[in-house]
Amino acid sequence: MLLAIDIGNTNIVLGGIGEDKIYFTARIYTEKKLSYDQYTMQIKNILDIYDINIDEIEDSIISSVVPPVLDSIKKAIKIIIGKDPLIVGPGIKTGLNIVMDNPAQLGSDLVVNSVACLDGFKPPIVIIDMGTATTISVLDKNKNYIGGCIIPGVKISLDALSSKTAQLPYISLEEPKKIIGTNTIDCMRSGVIFGNASMIDGMISKIEESLEEKVTAIATGGIAKHIIQFCKKDIIYDGNLLLKGLYNIYIKNRRG
Repeated sequence: MLLAIDIGNTNIVLGGIGEDKIYFTARIYTEKKLSYDQYTMQIKNILDIYDINIDEIEDSIISSVVPPVLDSIKKAIKIIIGKDPLIVGPGIKTGLNIVMDNPAQLGSDLVVNSVACLDGFKPPIVIIDMGTATTISVLDKNKNYIGGCIIPGVKISLDALSSKTAQLPYISLEEPKKIIGTNTIDCMRSGVIFGNASMIDGMISKIEESLEEKVTAIATGGIAKHIIQFCKKDIIYDGNLLLKGLYNIYIKNRRG
């Protein structure tokens, strides 16, 4: 079993994955102030919850967009499984050709998502990752990563709306009752859910116009499942895209 970990701005996603099986997935809150021994306890507790024997873990791989947390997680994994994890970063083999002004600026999570999609879907591909930020990655018909878009995340936008206005409350992400709200909460839910769904539809259309061809649209991230069900475009949801990409990259670097 490979222990795959993605350190995001809000959550750290952990999963146990093999060649044709995902053994477990879990999330813990990303906390920059936690020490490596605190993260060690959290990860050990998760393994215990899912009844994972540490001896079953052959190796590990980590991608991260939060540098202050990466070192703590690396130390925690070394303590747990007895060997240093593979880190997604400069010099690692991904098989992804990045055609951007500065390829080094591309986040490791976007690289990992792209590797997973190229392994399972036909390009051109648009990847919508809805987490702390909503990112859109574009892979052309030749499997090149040509760029994308970064948009304020759903929860960031919602929190800003509530914190910067005197009379708008904090609300949960629940399905709107109708497009035209008749009270404050329903109006906010309609705006955040249907508004983001329409934004995604519109962005996909504009990307298709730019590429002059239809794309395969893939969505991932914890918030995506709340939004894409209201999109008009055909969008495939895969909540395990990061784990699959990390496994794929691990194989390229450690097993041939």
